[in-house]
Amino acid sequence: MTQSAPVRRQAALIYNPVKVDEKHLRDRVRSLSSDAGWERPAFYTTTIDDPGQGVTALALARGVSVVLVAGGDGTVRAVSEAIAGSGVPLAILPSGTGNLLARNLGLPLADPDEMIRAALGGFRHPIDIGWARLTRADGEHEEHAFVVLAGMGLDADMIANTRPDLKKSMGWIAYVDGAARSLVTAEPFRAVFQIDDGRLHTTKVHSILFANCGTLPAGIALIPDASITDGILDVAVIQPTGVLGWLGVWRKIWWDNSVLRRSRAGRRVLERRGRDASVHYFRGLAAEAAGPRPLPIELDGDEFGVAVRVTCRVDRNALLLALPSGHPVSAL
Repeated sequence: MTQSAPVRRQAALIYNPVKVDEKHLRDRVRSLSSDAGWERPAFYTTTIDDPGQGVTALALARGVSVVLVAGGDGTVRAVSEAIAGSGVPLAILPSGTGNLLARNLGLPLADPDEMIRAALGGFRHPIDIGWARLTRADGEHEEHAFVVLAGMGLDADMIANTRPDLKKSMGWIAYVDGAARSLVTAEPFRAVFQIDDGRLHTTKVHSILFANCGTLPAGIALIPDASITDGILDVAVIQPTGVLGWLGVWRKIWWDNSVLRRSRAGRRVLERRGRDASVHYFRGLAAEAAGPRPLPIELDGDEFGVAVRVTCRVDRNALLLALPSGHPVSAL
């Protein structure tokens, strides 16, 4: 009787060398792969010219069984863009500043070994990925993925105004400084937006956000109903009026969404109060927004230049995640 050849299993680690302890991380992936009976892993580093898409394509062409990504939100976004729809599992090793996708997924932030073991384990679960098609001022189009959110307007300007030195030393709190810088000169713009095939909305806004999932650092629920597994795009239109309007935005996002909604009594308070004019929420399979001039764009916290139009959609279950055994996926 002829015995079948053993299954060849190999992991690939893609990482941003600026964001991680390179030697330690490679040693742990190598050691845990050996313990699990896997082949020696493949290692790929991102660069300024290749933030992750190119090396991910190389790993997939190699035929690896799982891809691990370690870096900031931009690295996770780039690798997710390249691996989407491939059926190869992705394991996220939280690193860098925000770790927004890891936070929304409830992944362990301080134990890389747990996520390495998850990559080498057998628990897999699909999630959605977002796609943003940008129309530049010259009419050129380009499409990029986002795993958390895309933004047009003030939020992108805030990211552009965040000082890199503060971001490196203070983490996500540095964005507060960027917000303060942006608010000084912030002016609303008249946007036209549409959800699916619904009616056209025309209104003055400061920012339009397209979300695949909705939680920010510190547990702040930007879009509390957003789910990363429902195939639905959530849209938040930020339109405060004056200083009191910005206080309304902060109350809505922090106090209402992140505190009151978590208790039955708090939800009754919100029902009696009614809608807040500073933030409006919409949901659909796709959404499109256009401005009167080229406006700044951000995807998962990275600047993407300016565009006159952005069209976003959700690709349901396009990312297959490697998760710790028994991870509570029903909460996603």
